[in-house]
Amino acid sequence: MSALMSLFASLVGRLADLVQPLFHASATAAAIVLFTALVRLAVHPLSRAAARGQRERARLAPQMAELRRKHGKDPERLQRAVLELHTREKVSPLAGCLPGLLQLPAFFLMYHLFSSSRIGGEANELLGHGLFGAELGGRWADALAQGGVFGPAGSVYLALFGIVAVVAAFTYVRTRRQLAAAAPAGPEQALPGAGLMTRVLPLMSFATLITVAVVPLAAALYVVTSTTWSAVERVLLYRDAPAAGALATAG
Repeated sequence: MSALMSLFASLVGRLADLVQPLFHASATAAAIVLFTALVRLAVHPLSRAAARGQRERARLAPQMAELRRKHGKDPERLQRAVLELHTREKVSPLAGCLPGLLQLPAFFLMYHLFSSSRIGGEANELLGHGLFGAELGGRWADALAQGGVFGPAGSVYLALFGIVAVVAAFTYVRTRRQLAAAAPAGPEQALPGAGLMTRVLPLMSFATLITVAVVPLAAALYVVTSTTWSAVERVLLYRDAPAAGALATAG
């Protein structure tokens, strides 16, 4: 683990050196944003494959509704029938999960890197870097203690919260519309708990605000960049498939 963290710290440092002529004192923060974009770019082919899988799942929705009508009182028989349908149509029920799972290691590496005072037995020099007065290893609570909500560090968090709020509001409205468009024609076709999902699922996008508030600023930058990328990516990949888009958000 120590060797991996040293390698990752070196990668962030090299990216910071690359963008330093443009971003000067904020080069490390810019390197984190660039690193996040590179991760998302690497995962994008999987996201496209997941979008195709979600469209296939949306296409099978009428058949799924018929299976629930026929076997709704026999959960085991329903499960077997659904599995047979997915196998026959070559559709994976986990189509949308892989891109998100592959991003988790990068996030945890970023979190650990900027939460550790020592890396590879040496002092973690990255902790001395910041973004407009906010330390990359600090948290929102530290920013509040240093200068309050509107201090230099607090203002950085206000900007991040603002970006997250805009992206979350956009995702909220879009998800509500997609869920409404994907709603079945009759109550007999509705999934159990579908009404609750329609009300609660769009609100999940606002949970990112909590994450940004409690993780180190470097990890918060990763989350904000990745969340914004996801919102734009879903618009492009699911613009003509509201039902598939709703399934992707649910996944």
